[in-house]
Amino acid sequence: MNLRKSAVSLRNNFAMRHRKEGKKFNRIASRRRSFLRNLASDLIRAEKIETTEARAKAIRPIVERLVTIAKKQDLAARRLLFTRLHNMRVVDKLYHDIAPRYATRAGGYLRISKLAKTRVRDGVKVAQIEFVK
Repeated sequence: MNLRKSAVSLRNNFAMRHRKEGKKFNRIASRRRSFLRNLASDLIRAEKIETTEARAKAIRPIVERLVTIAKKQDLAARRLLFTRLHNMRVVDKLYHDIAPRYATRAGGYLRISKLAKTRVRDGVKVAQIEFVK
């Protein structure tokens, strides 16, 4: 019985990830959510950051949805942004500075540029993600 139980659990640990979306970044769900929230906040605050290609591709849809929400310019949108970002300064910048810039633009607010360099410690490809002017 114990042998069979351990074989089943071993099989479940190595199940294939068919049709699963998104990278895990070697983190559990709550820490991954916090990690992506912090990356998105950093991008909104600086408007341009250098990070790995995988991270840039992961935060692009998140930030683009946030900009779309901010474009509504109402109280409900502002509160929703705060629940997603947890930082009022970042929400203010997104709501008052960034969203009005893209009032007439229908999506495509971010640009990912792959840089011709790698991260020194592990050789991962680096990309720059920034808001389109």
